[in-house]
Amino acid sequence: MTEGSIAGQVILFALPLMLGNVFQMLYNTVDSIVVGNFVGTQALAAVGSTTMIVNMMVFFFNGFSTGAGVVIANFFGARDLKKLHKAIETTMAATFALSVLFTLVGVAAVKPMLRFMATPEDVFGEATTYLRIYIGGISGLLIYNMGSGILRAVGDTVRPLYFLVLTSILNILLDLLFVLGFHCGIEGVAWATVLSQFISALLILSLLTRSNDIYRLTWNDLKIDRSILGSIFAIGLPAGIQSIITAFSNVFVQSYVNFFGSSCMAGWSCYNKLDQFVMLPMQSMAMAATTFVSQNIGAGKEQRADRGTVITVSMSVGVTAVIVALLCLFAAPAVGMFSPDASVIEYGVLFIRANCFFLLFNCVNHVLAGALRGRGDSRGPMVIMLLAFVGIRQIYLFVVSRFIANTPLLVGFGYPVGWTTCCIIEVTYFVLRWRRPAKRG
Repeated sequence: MTEGSIAGQVILFALPLMLGNVFQMLYNTVDSIVVGNFVGTQALAAVGSTTMIVNMMVFFFNGFSTGAGVVIANFFGARDLKKLHKAIETTMAATFALSVLFTLVGVAAVKPMLRFMATPEDVFGEATTYLRIYIGGISGLLIYNMGSGILRAVGDTVRPLYFLVLTSILNILLDLLFVLGFHCGIEGVAWATVLSQFISALLILSLLTRSNDIYRLTWNDLKIDRSILGSIFAIGLPAGIQSIITAFSNVFVQSYVNFFGSSCMAGWSCYNKLDQFVMLPMQSMAMAATTFVSQNIGAGKEQRADRGTVITVSMSVGVTAVIVALLCLFAAPAVGMFSPDASVIEYGVLFIRANCFFLLFNCVNHVLAGALRGRGDSRGPMVIMLLAFVGIRQIYLFVVSRFIANTPLLVGFGYPVGWTTCCIIEVTYFVLRWRRPAKRG
């Protein structure tokens, strides 16, 4: 990514990544579609209410993955093959250890977290069942994400896409088999997802182990280099802390939504699933910005890194504007894919049309944060996003629900309030520092 057309390099990197994220998103989305249409509204609400809890774990781990990607991309851009090899072995050794820890802590925390969110009793049982199975097998997802992150750091986003396409199709088939064929209900969709994710993890490990490229994973060398792990955490830990606290803040948002009952919960779940798909281009562009900037900084091409940041922000905003316009226009049919319940569709459409255009602000947030992390600045985005997504959003929800009007519309609008505030602060911060000399990793 240090030579050639900037826009072309970003697109070639981001497009397979975005398609891969679409298929990865299909895991949980297909679960929601199947339970919403073939199990019931309470089951749909149960799956939706667990999303924020799962995200707390996955987002924190993705912060670690971001740190590893920046370090690996720096070594790759500088052609330091010895340190590149050590970074890959360190990354995977730490991944296996963290996967065990996350599984044990996550399973133990299922009921307390659902109680904390004030999950209604008609949803609580199914939510507990789904979440325990999902978290019990979450190591498959974590290992796949880290393995594909290593490949992204060296510019390969195509082969992980192939694996996701395969296992996403498998997940759909297993969902239908377990629910319609074996009548397993919500347990069936959870087991289908876990099995599919483990297969994707085995495929990515097999690719890394059998590769003849410089990023090959050598099991005999699998150990943690403390210096490299420190560099990874210096970048990844702030990103992980930001992600987990933001996700925890969203658990509070979910608790506000739960107050309005299972139909509103299900509608909110539908909105969130669609919202996540809209965010895929900006997230993919943000990952492209991180790798692009990091590789060019490693190669000493700081001006190219700056130009790439501006181009990536512009492309992200343009693509997202088209998608949100289409979603707003076809909001009712989109929500209707998840549930035929008229009240669920009404709530889902309400949330979509109130919030979706504000996602343009979030394009700027994600890409600028990715570019800053690529330059070694992970603390700035962390502080800004925590202030906006946690502090401002929670103050807004508290004031609105207690002193203005506790309605689904105003509660759901907590997301745009955070996105807009974050954009204003982050643009100001980025403009003040982006021309300063970049830190070398």
